[in-house]
This record gives sequence, C-alpha cells and structure tokens, in this order.
Amino acid sequence: MSAPRIVVLDGYTLNPGDLDWAPLRALGECEIFDRTPADAVLERARGAAILLTNKTPVPKTVIDALPELRCIGVLATGFNIVDFAAAAARGIPVTNAPGYGTPFVAQHVFALLLELTQHTGQHAKAVRDGRWSASPDFSFWETPLVELAGRTLGIIGYGSIGSAVARIALALGMKVIASSRRARTNVPEVEFTTIDEVFRRADVVTLHCPLTPETEGLVNTRRIALMKRDAFLINTGRGPLVVEPDLADALNADRIAGAGLDVLSAEPPPSTNPLLTAKNCLITPHIAWASQAARERLLGIVVENIRAFLAGKPTNVVNL
Repeated sequence: MSAPRIVVLDGYTLNPGDLDWAPLRALGECEIFDRTPADAVLERARGAAILLTNKTPVPKTVIDALPELRCIGVLATGFNIVDFAAAAARGIPVTNAPGYGTPFVAQHVFALLLELTQHTGQHAKAVRDGRWSASPDFSFWETPLVELAGRTLGIIGYGSIGSAVARIALALGMKVIASSRRARTNVPEVEFTTIDEVFRRADVVTLHCPLTPETEGLVNTRRIALMKRDAFLINTGRGPLVVEPDLADALNADRIAGAGLDVLSAEPPPSTNPLLTAKNCLITPHIAWASQAARERLLGIVVENIRAFLAGKPTNVVNL
C-alpha cells in the first residue's frame, strides 16, 4: 500500500517550533499547515487519507466531499470540532488524544487558585514599583491573603484530571468533595455528593466535566446563588460550561470572591465578553494544556493513533 496522505489543518499551537514532526512525517506524505481558515479546509484536505485537526472545524459538508478520507484525528481530547456522526456514517474513525494534559491542567488549576488567594503577581509588581521600599513596615500586603488548608475544594467531574486535582488539594490540607457521573466508592478521602451540594458547600469549585448538552451552562445564576460569598470558581474545562454574563454579574456584585478561567465560550474572545472586565476575574489564554511536556505527550499519542489505524487496529476512537 502506498504511503497515505496526511494533512494537518492547524499544527501551530501543538508545535510552534519546539517539537519534532519527524515521527508523523515518517508515517506518510505529510502536509502541515499552521492554521487553516474555514473556506480553505476542503481544498487543503483534498486527497487526504488522514486528516488531523485541533480547533479547525471539520463539518459534514467537508467529510462528504472527501472520498479518499479514511481517518480523522483530533489533536486534543475534546472532539466536538468534528461532525463525528457524519464520519461514523461513512465508517471513518475519529480519534482523540486523552490524558496527555492531566498533570499540567491540574497544576494550572492551582496556579489560578494561588494567584486568586495569595496575589503573588500583584505583590511582586508592588515590590518592583517601589512600594515595599517606601513602606514603614517590614511586611505589607494589598489584599486579603487566603489560606487553603482546612478549606473545601469542590470538584465537578472526577475523571483523571479531577482526581489529580484532588491529590494536590489533599496535599495542601484541603477537604475534597466531588460530583461524578459514575458512583465512586474506592476514594475514601473524597466525599461524593450532588452538583448543587458541591456549589453550596465548597470554598472553591473547579470544573472538570465534559461539555455535553447536560453540562452546557452548568454554572449559571441559580448555581452561583448557592455558593458562599467568599468562594472561588475555577474553570480549566470548557468555556460553555459557564453562562458568562451570569458569572460576570455575580463577580461585579461581589456575589462570589473571584474566578480563575483558562477557557471562554469563544476563543480568542471578542472584546465584548463581559468577563474580560469583570471584578476579581483572572483569565489565562487557554494555556493549561500547553507545557512542552504535555504537547510532546499529545504528539506521541496522535502518532500512535495513526500507527494503530494503519495496522488495522485503531485506538482512541470516539465515534464507532
């Protein structure tokens, strides 16, 4: 069999130049685009047996117009960017890359939380601006400093990332409660309860559930009203889990203490997104997946997915 044509529609965020595409190129005739606008997807994908995408949509119209297409790979864990039902109708497997980012996502949760509770960046800037040098005291702080030990972390979604977050929280001396789609009886250090009860009892709520019709808009005015006024919300999952105007209103009204977000409903966000100017809202530009180590793991999984497909034993298939 001749080498398959492999097209990567948007490879830049995975590999801006610090990784090696050689293992992928070894599998076939490989063409890699940094980015692909929607109106160029079909032309660039023509003749591809294997199509790889990160955030470039692959709709039914594209899938139906590519008779040689045999496999679609997503350079991420979430796969809603592909019309996987249309692919399934043609017997085309859609593969994803689960688990590659777990350590770094969990780390980023606490990067956000520690900045919200200790304001390290703000205080470091205060020192550089000369305010410590001008202080009459040996120590000063500009905001309340919140100790996490003894406080309750609430996790929505107890998969691999949720459990990694729980381990860090327990190491910090926090209590952990969680809501999970599956019954959990083998995690004695974590108390499992309902979603509403997590929002009601937690000092910090962190979101690690998939985006589904049931979870879209999970954080809304009703659930925010359940939260303590000094509680924090962390979202490193999917932007649409949060109704953004509802969260912005709550932050601006001091209904909760703050939010740390790595994802928004539209990325990059329009300047009109109300969270960009909300009080006590810390936003990072979807980087919780992007350590070099995590991206190396991701590329390795993608390569192994293609090898397995070419060997007739596809792995990490999400639609068949």
